[in-house]
Amino acid sequence: MSEHPPSRPDPSGSPWPPAGAGDREPGRALLAIYDHALPQVYGYLLARCGSRAVAEDLTSETFLAAVAALGRGPAVTTAWLVGIARHKLVDHWRRQAREDARLRLVAGDVAVDDDPWDARLDALRARQVLAGLGPSHRAALTLRYLDGLGVAEVAGHLDRTLHATEALLVRARAAFRRAYEREEGCGD
Repeated sequence: MSEHPPSRPDPSGSPWPPAGAGDREPGRALLAIYDHALPQVYGYLLARCGSRAVAEDLTSETFLAAVAALGRGPAVTTAWLVGIARHKLVDHWRRQAREDARLRLVAGDVAVDDDPWDARLDALRARQVLAGLGPSHRAALTLRYLDGLGVAEVAGHLDRTLHATEALLVRARAAFRRAYEREEGCGD
């Protein structure tokens, strides 16, 4: 795999098409912010998925999707790229949830009453617990509490109804609390 784009004949010596090449201008905009945006997109994904390999794959998918959307989307910005990364992460969690569901055909979801849990959490342990949850619970909690999205926005990202998302968040918080308390008991 080459580190450089294929060369194109250009009197200026640039491998990129000349300015004013119409639909290629958005490509120039992406190239202009690539070095700045790459670590931000990768960092965003790594902090949420906890796996370098997955973060690298999703970062690659993000930039490929950005290239495919050039010229028909909004202006090329780091925020736009992080938005694409968020969608790629949600898609990853959906795929993982489907795989988990196939492996657990017999198991069913157990509804748990929602009760407030306002204890201060140890951030490192909380991230470990979050990483150990199922993909649908992890996605819902990450979008709601780490990304700060409202329940309706979480529902939109997860392709669920508002009520189904509220129920998912109730189950996810309960699963997180149980796992966190188990971890707390092991650490003492």
